[in-house]
Amino acid sequence: MTTQDPDDPHSELVVQAARLVRAVRQREPVGAHLRTLSILDQYGALGVTTLATIDRCTQPTMSAAVSRMVELGWVNKQPNPEDARSTLVHLTDDGSAELARYRAANARFVADRLAATDHDLAALHTAVEVLRDLLDATDPTATTPTTATEE
Repeated sequence: MTTQDPDDPHSELVVQAARLVRAVRQREPVGAHLRTLSILDQYGALGVTTLATIDRCTQPTMSAAVSRMVELGWVNKQPNPEDARSTLVHLTDDGSAELARYRAANARFVADRLAATDHDLAALHTAVEVLRDLLDATDPTATTPTTATEE
């Protein structure tokens, strides 16, 4: 049973996007590591505190995740050029490759689902364009990640 208003496409877009994300995660579970890789891919090098804020986890939790990703070779830590007392977490080539592997699995899943519908690739391009525009629109309540006071 659904409780959203099917006549409100704004709400319906959010509901369907969330359903798609859940469906993808059921097939290819995403953990904290992949979320962090994705954040670094989107924003570039960031400090642990900023990563934790964006991912909505605690700083100790993110520190542990970053340490594990350093061990895996997916990220590295380098001195912050703006504050010598802190470091920035950088995505490595291996981290980019792992993120690409995960995204390719997602793409296959969506392609298979799309093939089972009456929609074509042009419709998918339009959906992506709309979502990108919505997410790239300036949000006056959003904060831009900073790196100056990172650990």
